[in-house]
Amino acid sequence: MLKHRGFPGRLPGTDYQFTIRRDNKAGATKLVARERFADRKPADRRADAGFMEALWMYFGDEPFERGNLDAGRLSWLFGREVIAAEDPFDPESYDALLRIDEGRARASFPEAFDGTGIWEG
Repeated sequence: MLKHRGFPGRLPGTDYQFTIRRDNKAGATKLVARERFADRKPADRRADAGFMEALWMYFGDEPFERGNLDAGRLSWLFGREVIAAEDPFDPESYDALLRIDEGRARASFPEAFDGTGIWEG
């Protein structure tokens, strides 16, 4: 499992995890597209925006390996702002390649791209 050195481990001041410390010997947790409902808590929305901002700052528009990125946090964005970058795609592999759908990500999380987000502002 690739460890993304320098990638934030969590949202500052919270327990919202962005990375995992070690691989699961039974295999990677499957990525699934989770539904984001309009009534989600502000803290949950902020965690999504902070994670998207960290992904953009670290990877930009280049494909990236899933590695030690948290499956739960990725699943909130998967299938919309973060998409598969290879075909066939294995949602249960630490080596799976992903990429940011920049247009969708900018529409969903403008604060992650305009310099007013968690890491920049």
